[in-house]
Order: sequence, then C-alpha cells, then structure tokens
Amino acid sequence: MHETALVKNLIHRVETVCADENAERVVEVAVWLGALCHMSPEHFTDHFRQEAAGTRAEQAHLRIETSDDINHPQAQDVLLQSLELETEDEAGP
Repeated sequence: MHETALVKNLIHRVETVCADENAERVVEVAVWLGALCHMSPEHFTDHFRQEAAGTRAEQAHLRIETSDDINHPQAQDVLLQSLELETEDEAGP
C-alpha cells in the first residue's frame, strides 16, 4: 500500500507539471529511491507503469537512481529529480 501511495503521488505531481507547462507527453522521468523506501528499481517500475497507464507519463522512459544511505534525511522517500516533457510546439504539425 505504501508503495502505491508514493507512486500515485509522484504521478499526480508529474501530471500537475504537465498541465502547468502545457506538455503533450512525458519523455523521461528521473527519480531517486531512498534506501528505506522499500522499492527496488524493478518494483518501482512495475508500480510506475501501472499508475501511469492512461496518463501523459504512460510511455515515459524511467531513469532511476538508488541510494544506500539509510541515514539520509529522505531515506524513506521517492524523489522526483527531473522531467523531460514534450510540448505542443515540439510535437510537430
């Protein structure tokens, strides 16, 4: 349940940025997985693909960085590092 909530929150943030930037789709999502977030990159990818279905992030490439620092202040978190978006201007005619 915790993992699903983390990823749903991430997708919501991505969709908000897309709306703010008038993006057609998300090309790439870069995330950082804290050492205590209880998700491997594979597990995160599975959750991401499920939650992104039907959104502008559905076909996005994932770039995942993992941490092994259990003392990091955000060790339990999944952090959105960056997004690459395709806007209407870039999508072509």
